[in-house]
Amino acid sequence: MGYTVIEKIIADHTREVVTPEKIVWLDIDVRSARDFGGANVVKNLEKNYPGESYVADPAKTFFTFDCVVPANNLGYAENQQIARIFARNNLPRENLYDVNAGIGSHVMIEKGVATPNSTVVGTDSHLNILGAIGAFGQGMGDQDIAFTFKTGKTWFEVPYTMRVTIDGAPAKNSFAKDVTLGVLEQLGSKGALGKSVEFYGTTVDTFDLAGRITLASQVTEMGGIIGLITPDDRIIDYCKKRSGKDFPIHKADADVNYLEDIHYDFEGIEPRIALPPNPANVKPVAEITGIKVDSVVIASCTNGRYEDFAVAARILKGRKVHNDVMMKIVPATQEVYGQLLKNGLIELFYQSGAIISNPGCASCASGQIGMTGEGEVQVTTGNRNFAGKQGKGDTYLASPATAAACALAGEIIVPEI
Repeated sequence: MGYTVIEKIIADHTREVVTPEKIVWLDIDVRSARDFGGANVVKNLEKNYPGESYVADPAKTFFTFDCVVPANNLGYAENQQIARIFARNNLPRENLYDVNAGIGSHVMIEKGVATPNSTVVGTDSHLNILGAIGAFGQGMGDQDIAFTFKTGKTWFEVPYTMRVTIDGAPAKNSFAKDVTLGVLEQLGSKGALGKSVEFYGTTVDTFDLAGRITLASQVTEMGGIIGLITPDDRIIDYCKKRSGKDFPIHKADADVNYLEDIHYDFEGIEPRIALPPNPANVKPVAEITGIKVDSVVIASCTNGRYEDFAVAARILKGRKVHNDVMMKIVPATQEVYGQLLKNGLIELFYQSGAIISNPGCASCASGQIGMTGEGEVQVTTGNRNFAGKQGKGDTYLASPATAAACALAGEIIVPEI
């Protein structure tokens, strides 16, 4: 029987036979912690390994600050400083991505730290975003990450794999987020529970890096461990230039026996939106138009790339955000912010009446750029809309195009491109 992609990646990082449900010791290429959880990682290391070296390989160990940057409360300020001091004392200076860098998973792709076939762990529930480049990213708890810092490895249960093939050209006003929400609409919040997902199909093939990031990032909301997209020449070239390294590109064997094999025909799929209270509560935008909108956020690890903002800019250009709407723009990384500056999009968003913030996780994590109040309706390009996640208001998940259109109209509306 042939091997799946995740099985091949794991096999390259263990000395054990790899089969589904088997627990193996996995060598980790990149060990990371963010400002959320990073201080507890440090405390676990200092408590359990006093007088010893805390880090197995400093060159492979990183801190990324992205949840609340700069810290706007004492808890995050103290946690960041604990992790910052530890990093300065134990790691190369360049391995601390401080509050100006942006979302850690994105930064690791941009800097060439994460590459196809690499194994990456961190205190981030959406680290599986790295499946967008064919890497294995996994969020873990504080104690597990501390152990990985110390030893360079962790135990991991080899998952079963399901294949999801997506074919068809979306409607002109639909994008990767609409396709992703379409998959959530079909699979639900448990459809990929505990599994690795391999994405294929003509629709996925058209996705650039930003689109692949969108799809891979929301596998968490499908219950999956990782969503892997085999890198094409564009992704391979990008990762080689960023990392200066060569790496194997794994493809599933022809005789793989997938646990599930699902095909979606998304020809002409119209814009989708996820209603409260969960990301799988998806409907066509056209079915819920007219709901008054108070705030709009274009940001997050799911839709914070330059390409996402460029789509929103096409809709906002020369127009003003509705008087009753507070619109927020948060780039995923400093590099993305620089692209927005260079190409005039910061000016465009400013003239439209948007609030523009420094890079980070935006409203997804303890309200870097503010929370919602009771009764407030928010449309965001983020990935979660559980009750209380972004405040007491109601949060809807949509594409950058839909979000921008809603900001102009002051209500939920189908975007026109």
